[in-house]
Amino acid sequence: MKKFLQVFFIVLGVVFFVLILAGIYLYVADPFEIKPFIKSLTSQTASTKKQTGTNTVDKNPLLTPTQEQTLEKIGIDPATLPTQITPAMETCFYSKLGDKRTNEIKNGSTPTTADYLVARSCF
Repeated sequence: MKKFLQVFFIVLGVVFFVLILAGIYLYVADPFEIKPFIKSLTSQTASTKKQTGTNTVDKNPLLTPTQEQTLEKIGIDPATLPTQITPAMETCFYSKLGDKRTNEIKNGSTPTTADYLVARSCF
């Protein structure tokens, strides 16, 4: 039993150490380009909250008000998104998000943060 506990805790320690190394690598190397996204969320949070209450102007004619509010909550200004969808962009959306999800968004479903991150190369 003593030998089993020793092996168990050694394996647990090695796994914990590997997780710490992976976390440090992901923070330093930033292979998924998450740092700019986090910085944009933290720097624009206060300004978007102030703007949402005072502005009732349609910032993007392709988006519903709910979609605009969702994008503002995650730190994306809807005015910076394209106001026209080209056939190439639509093809890119279908390839990145899939037929079902793209059609849902076109019919008024609110895009999630994951949808934006997956399809941001299409813009």
